[in-house]
Amino acid sequence: MKERIIKEAYKLFWRFGIKSVTMDDIAKDLGISKRTIYQHFPDKEAIVILVVKHELETQQCQMDKMEEDKLNPIEQMVLGADYMRISLAHMNPVVFHDLKKYHPLAWDLFHQYKHEYIIKGIRENLVEGVEAGLYRKEMNVDMLSILRMEQVLMAFDPTIFPADRFNMMNIQMEFVNHFLHGILTEKGLEYYTKYTEESATSITHEK
Repeated sequence: MKERIIKEAYKLFWRFGIKSVTMDDIAKDLGISKRTIYQHFPDKEAIVILVVKHELETQQCQMDKMEEDKLNPIEQMVLGADYMRISLAHMNPVVFHDLKKYHPLAWDLFHQYKHEYIIKGIRENLVEGVEAGLYRKEMNVDMLSILRMEQVLMAFDPTIFPADRFNMMNIQMEFVNHFLHGILTEKGLEYYTKYTEESATSITHEK
């Protein structure tokens, strides 16, 4: 039952945002009483924390898999953004706003994950790309690691990119394309161009 509650809360939070979803909403969608939920969770905050933990663990497993596959740094960067595009395609952009404003403990989990895992992973990607001659060696990898992370978060800010004008996931792919063009060497650009053309051709054939 505890797992069912977490899964249903995840679906509702991602669709409607966290603030607008009540314990009554979760109970109604599960066809159980609110009292049953309180037998497993003391409050909504406890549910939010576990939902965030679950999502971060899922993201980390996917990123670890890409690392194990020993992909080219450029492929890693593009596929990481593409995975995000797919996995967060149905997430309401207000989720990040709600986390930051109303659920500080859950937000701290994300903030810690951002610095200890995501930015660290981006930095490693940049270092590998420099060593492979794909990225410019004179760039500041620490600065650009943070910049890339903030680009990802910026796409979720409705005050910058209103949902009625921009598609959040299209923004993510545009950002990674822009970012890579700023750091690629001639060798890297040649590889990136070939890779994106082959990817586009593959998608066309699948259709």
